[in-house]
Amino acid sequence: MTGKRLPNGGQIERAKVFSFEFNGRKYSGFAGDTLASALLANGVRLTARSFKYHRPRGIVGSGFEEPSTMVELLGDDASANRPVTVVALRDGLRAKSVNCWPSASFDIGALTQVISRFIPAGFYYKTFKWPNWHLFEPWIRRAAGLASAPRSQPKQGHFENRFVHTDVLIAGAGPAGLISALILGRAGLRVMICDESAAAGGSLLNRQLEINAQPATVWVDKTVAELAAMPNVTHLQNATVWAYREHNYLMVNEREPGSANILERNWRVRACKVICATGAIERSLVFGNNDTPGVMLSSAVQTYINRYAVLPGKRAIVFTNNNSAYSVVADLVSAGMNVAAIVDSRINVPKSVQDLVGDVNILSNHVVLKSLGYRSVRGVKVQANDGGPSQTISCDLLLHSGGWNPAVHLWSQSRGSLKFDDKLAAFIPNEPAQSTVSVGAASGQFELTDALRTGAETAASIAGIPISDIPNSNDTPYAITPLWCVKAARGKAFLDIQNDVTVDDVHLALREGYDNVEHVKRYTTGGMGIDQGKIGNINIIGTVALAKGLPANEIGTTTFRSPYTPVSFGAISGIREGSVTLPYRHTPITAWNHAKGAFMYESGARWRRPGYFPNEGEKFQDAVNRECFAVRNGVGVYDGSPLGTFELKGRDVGRFLDYIYTNIMSTLIPGKARYGLMLSDDGLILDDGVVLRLSEHRWIVSTSTGHADAMNSHMEELLQTEFSDWNVFVTTVTSQWNNATICGPKARDVIEALSPNFDTSRDALPFMSFVDGEIAGLPTRVVRVSYTGELSYEINVAPRHMHALWDKVLSAGEHVGIVPVGSEASHVLRVEKGFLSLGHEVDGTVDPYDLGMGWAMSKKKQDYVGKHAVNLRRAGTTNRRELVGVIPEPDRMIPEGAPLTLGGERKATEGLITACVWSVVNHRWVGLALLENGKSRHGETAHVRLKDSIVPVKITPPVHYDPDGERLRS
Repeated sequence: MTGKRLPNGGQIERAKVFSFEFNGRKYSGFAGDTLASALLANGVRLTARSFKYHRPRGIVGSGFEEPSTMVELLGDDASANRPVTVVALRDGLRAKSVNCWPSASFDIGALTQVISRFIPAGFYYKTFKWPNWHLFEPWIRRAAGLASAPRSQPKQGHFENRFVHTDVLIAGAGPAGLISALILGRAGLRVMICDESAAAGGSLLNRQLEINAQPATVWVDKTVAELAAMPNVTHLQNATVWAYREHNYLMVNEREPGSANILERNWRVRACKVICATGAIERSLVFGNNDTPGVMLSSAVQTYINRYAVLPGKRAIVFTNNNSAYSVVADLVSAGMNVAAIVDSRINVPKSVQDLVGDVNILSNHVVLKSLGYRSVRGVKVQANDGGPSQTISCDLLLHSGGWNPAVHLWSQSRGSLKFDDKLAAFIPNEPAQSTVSVGAASGQFELTDALRTGAETAASIAGIPISDIPNSNDTPYAITPLWCVKAARGKAFLDIQNDVTVDDVHLALREGYDNVEHVKRYTTGGMGIDQGKIGNINIIGTVALAKGLPANEIGTTTFRSPYTPVSFGAISGIREGSVTLPYRHTPITAWNHAKGAFMYESGARWRRPGYFPNEGEKFQDAVNRECFAVRNGVGVYDGSPLGTFELKGRDVGRFLDYIYTNIMSTLIPGKARYGLMLSDDGLILDDGVVLRLSEHRWIVSTSTGHADAMNSHMEELLQTEFSDWNVFVTTVTSQWNNATICGPKARDVIEALSPNFDTSRDALPFMSFVDGEIAGLPTRVVRVSYTGELSYEINVAPRHMHALWDKVLSAGEHVGIVPVGSEASHVLRVEKGFLSLGHEVDGTVDPYDLGMGWAMSKKKQDYVGKHAVNLRRAGTTNRRELVGVIPEPDRMIPEGAPLTLGGERKATEGLITACVWSVVNHRWVGLALLENGKSRHGETAHVRLKDSIVPVKITPPVHYDPDGERLRS
């Protein structure tokens, strides 16, 4: 066993000792460890088997870039395919390796190594064609793959979704991200900074650097503390910005929300500006057996030493082609490790970095041909670039660094372009496609001072303030000479360690004609899956470039797709309980409704509104009957705020409304309202509502609650595609107006008790008119419309006045017994009056004529949406389902949707019941139905076919109460 815990240092809590289990064996670690750092501290090298060949694998990285070791968590933490490097250690953690049986140390699947030469990239496409691919598919998927979906029940809790708007979203809390957030936060902007690591600081946590002559971690702590004190800054750790959509819409997966009952939280963020401070990822070098346990990225070893106080070996060799590895060597020496040699592929190694490592042997112009060992590295074969004899150097740890790639995944998802930087030998951001900018290492500024400068300058530019003092640091200058692969490598040289893609696989793809880099990716699976091109992608591009004799910039990159890191299905979808996936919408009196014991319903567009207000001990039907009786004989009040409301302005609004409604709206005079229907292109009813004309060029359009968003889209689509030259502007004002609707024969008594500053008499404020004024000292708009068939006053106020209005209305109506009314009573009242309801009578099959609303179909207008479709449909058939009333005989409830037939026997269905309610004015059950040629069948008897009986119903006109509308006109 190799590896040990250093006696001092690190950012772990040594006082908190955790016991954990890996592959059935017990180990211990500390709070602050990851599972990877704890395993290395315990000397565990062999942690996994490879995806395809089942070769022994160990830990390679230190973060989400980890390509080698995926684990399955067991018990309460049950989840699969977790990179071992990002699993936070906790007491009692249980984990096991994936893709190996019966164990990682003895894996039957390793037999595939014997025939590895016969199963190169794409072998399954060519080998298993006969007799049928599907015969072999299950076996192949079992043989090469990751863990299965967890079968055990996860710990208690739920997933959550949140929606947020912010001025600036910063992806990454490294040095560039932190200084950007600090400057923007001080300027007062709304800032959201998200980082995938457990703690802020990025590379500063893993290296021994200074900022302003102090340890860099001191600057990090001060910055984080100042951000935490800013109310305009939201700072999330363990939160990965995993997807970048159109119009600066981003997804953030928060894995540790800090709430006992929330497993993960997915944030959906709309940002005015996005700063990509995602840092850079170290790439591997490609040589023989570069996947042997004990072969690690140099930055990962530096992280384990400085952040976790773990020394992953005793004797190390470092293989590099750039300057960054020399600071790692300095940290290795400082930690007491024996560094046998630095193998540098460059001919000239800068003097400045040689001075960092003292007397450590530097083999310049040399490469590692292969690592030696099977279950653990025990040495390397080294050779000069110009040939000659090779030499063997013993070691138990091989560090390699092939340079750094800016993490351009989010940038690419935003559709920003990339360009190849020859100096950095990497692709860096070029032209943005959205309002986004890259800073720090994500923009190719790998030196700390430059990273801090780009972050500060970008933030100052966004905030429109002068650049503040930029911290200085002692970082080493970065320089690289690219080495895409060691040409004389012996053994399998892996470009993509996670997917077992070798240099030979890429060459095979090119020989078979797959010379586009996207085709190479799919043929070899390089850069696919969890990796998404984090480590191996640029080496694949470089290998293709070498083979084709082209520069890397002409090869281009593959597409970086979301998610950037794995995201659980639960976090993506959330749950449909409570207000989580789609937030519930509330009116200002929701709390009042709860306090009064209202039974709350979910209404269209996720509104929460009361269904009924039961008194103590009162049953459902009794409560609904009481509310209906109050409206028909006294007075009730209901909250009509959720109705869709739009304000239209412009000189062409009148003719636009004439086009989208079936009746004429342009003749309305200011102060008046008119009911109308909208049709779809196929001539079916889309929505109904009331239009108010405020002034010559200003109108209000009211729609149903559930169709408000659809109506908005309908109007905007017409204006943007067919009438783009019309002067019409649509503004959604649903949430800007709340209303309390007073309804019933005593409604005028309540209005007058509220001391309006206008005349509320029938002649001064008739049906389908409105007035702006004050009621109870509140600015309001009162509209005389009725959705109940009774005298009604719809009192509209700004949301800030709604609660006060509600209290004043109830107080003013107390002397006449005013009653709050829910949606159940509203349903009964509208059925008694034969009013339409979307989803009931308007079921997507009928037109206005079927519903007895031919009067709303203008004969004067040349055209409107759906006019010709209605005429064509009606000309094609004589059997139309038409709206009728039904009275059950005997008196009983009929379920909605029950089929109707003529005659007692079970004949073909000729219609259906759309609603059936207990009517307080008729003292019996009444209903509405759609029946073939129903208008001509008034007085006949039809039959409702139920599961166990047939119920006769009398066919009547669809209005069961006040057919002439005298009461609503009052």
